[in-house]
Amino acid sequence: MRTRRAACVLLALGLLAGACGRSSSEKSSEQQSTEQGSTATTSAASAKCQGVQLEAADTGVTADTITVQVMADTGSPLAPGLFQGNLDAMQAFAKYVNANGGVGCRQLKVETWDSKLTPDEAKNGQINACSTAAALVGGNSLFNPDATPMSTCPDAKGQPTGLANIAAIANDVNEQCAKNTFLIQGMPEQCPADGSIPTGTRDFTGIIGPVQWYQQNVEPNLVGLFLVPGDLPTTVQSATYNIAAQAKAGVQWIGAVKSSGRDEQSAFTPRVQMAKNGNANYVYDGSADFVMVNMRREAAAQGLDSVKVWACSVACYTDKFKAAGADVDGTYLYMQFLPFEDKGANAELDNYLEYNSTPVSWGAQAWMAGVLFQQAVDKIVEAQGPNAITRASIIDALDNFGTFDANGWMGPKNPKGGFSDCMVMLQSKGGQFERLFPAEKGQLSCKPEYLTTVTLDPAVESGKIQ
Repeated sequence: MRTRRAACVLLALGLLAGACGRSSSEKSSEQQSTEQGSTATTSAASAKCQGVQLEAADTGVTADTITVQVMADTGSPLAPGLFQGNLDAMQAFAKYVNANGGVGCRQLKVETWDSKLTPDEAKNGQINACSTAAALVGGNSLFNPDATPMSTCPDAKGQPTGLANIAAIANDVNEQCAKNTFLIQGMPEQCPADGSIPTGTRDFTGIIGPVQWYQQNVEPNLVGLFLVPGDLPTTVQSATYNIAAQAKAGVQWIGAVKSSGRDEQSAFTPRVQMAKNGNANYVYDGSADFVMVNMRREAAAQGLDSVKVWACSVACYTDKFKAAGADVDGTYLYMQFLPFEDKGANAELDNYLEYNSTPVSWGAQAWMAGVLFQQAVDKIVEAQGPNAITRASIIDALDNFGTFDANGWMGPKNPKGGFSDCMVMLQSKGGQFERLFPAEKGQLSCKPEYLTTVTLDPAVESGKIQ
């Protein structure tokens, strides 16, 4: 059991590290108004701080500080330091915020909790947050199947308000669909309003913009092999809607094969042979960075030369992938937020890079979660004053937030779920990532047709994958 959990960690990361973005050659008027609105809200909220006698308003909100907790898997011996980037990002965010006036007329205090890749510690982390924090912000705990504490824990008045969970990434559907969860990461399905867990045949949203770009710019007739994260039933299921969405966009699949976190390069021999036998010109890594690295290396060893598109998600946007150098040259990947290479093109991205010396994609999403929390608190202060900041008002502000774009770093997206229709295309070259589309730094291409809807039962479809 412990080995299986270690194996699935990076695979789940590969599936779930995506976020969102917006625009092509110019920022749309929608994005410009969003950024200007954020600035106006912050200024109005700051003005509301003047001459007010601050009070302790709720658990986690004193007269001087607002406490949030970031929970992530960092200390497990199975994957030491796995999501340390989330903790680093939130601590850096607090330094930035406090150096620039604080939040809610107070200083931001960040507590950390190591969920250790275990459901028990994830639940204990919620319980701890319930006793000390105004909200959970920036978290990334892969095994979080019981969201009861954060959904129902009492506030300072004893009411079962729970507390907001502004997650960078939520892997478990029980966390994703909890009534108080708000996500930076895109979500493929709509959760029931009552917080129950969806089952059976239902609609899923898939992003097909990258496939369309490959078809228009590299190969119009994609014949593909999909590498599925295969260690747990839930990770296999999470690949099914992506497979179906790409098929709807015109990809002819020769197969979908499971990969494990335990696989060495030799395990990819039959997968390369399958690609050879099927004349595949497209290989999509729906898993983690090391899966593509091993597949590329084994393909080179076996002389597989029919593949024109080696493709990955933001899961390959890592230093480990860059370190593979020439072995992965030419691999395409898409992201839904501005990459770090766009430094200087977006103020919020620059803030993250300035205050965080070890930037990673999941840390970027944690910072975005911090921005969402800050803007929600700003709205409360602007409308009701700084002593109205409670767990209930934070949840209400997030429930009615509308779209969020992290000040233009990611495309507009509702924090309650869904995807942005935005992307940027990159390619690995010489140990670096090169921007391909849109060509201009600081821009993301956004079109409604980049998204599609498929209807399936993931439990049934996953049973068809060998």
